[in-house]
Amino acid sequence: MRKLLLTFMLSLFGVMSFAQIEGKWKTIDDETKQAKSIVEIYKKGDQYFGKISQLLIKPSNPNCTECKDDRKGKPILGMEIIRGLKKDGDEFTGGTITDPKSGKTYKCTITRNGDKLNVRGYVGISLMGRSQTWEKAN
Repeated sequence: MRKLLLTFMLSLFGVMSFAQIEGKWKTIDDETKQAKSIVEIYKKGDQYFGKISQLLIKPSNPNCTECKDDRKGKPILGMEIIRGLKKDGDEFTGGTITDPKSGKTYKCTITRNGDKLNVRGYVGISLMGRSQTWEKAN
């Protein structure tokens, strides 16, 4: 009976951790396909946020000069680029993601597939956007 209970608990933990996005994730540049930063995703209350915790490629400008909100002129390193995501089944949605290079903010949806995150930023409806795959950082 104990073995069965232990197996059930470990299986439940594995399923629950699989659906989580908290942790450090390596972003991949769309053009060069090189890793460009590490984003740390964390939970505050019932929402998820993500900040750039490490730059792997030195940006031409270390500040977000194109940002239109409270991030304007702030350093990219340490910048909160994901705001207000909420878990909805296997998806994390309802928040925004900001591209520090262009300063544009998009609606955001994230799903996890093993050690990869599928990050989709879009305007209006999800069909009008682009996706990136982020990899789990060690």
